Amino acid sequence: MVRCKDSSLYTGITTDIERRIIEHNTSNRLAAAYTRSRRPVVLVYKESYSDRSSALKREYEIKQLSSKDKLFLINNIMIVNASEK
Repeated sequence: MVRCKDSSLYTGITTDIERRIIEHNTSNRLAAAYTRSRRPVVLVYKESYSDRSSALKREYEIKQLSSKDKLFLINNIMIVNASEK
């Protein structure tokens, strides 16, 4: 999940997250139409899955969440990551 310049959130899947963030921020051809006018985007949340089917199912679940629930998800993972340092 990325946070756009306008503070909106965009959710998608990819096999190469670093490449995809670069595409969202620099490419008019490869970036999602949604993110092109909302640059720059910053990665705020990620999950890893072993297969595309599982990733697509989870992407759908996340897209169904309210903005409030997405923010809760992002904030809780940040708390977990901070406690791991």
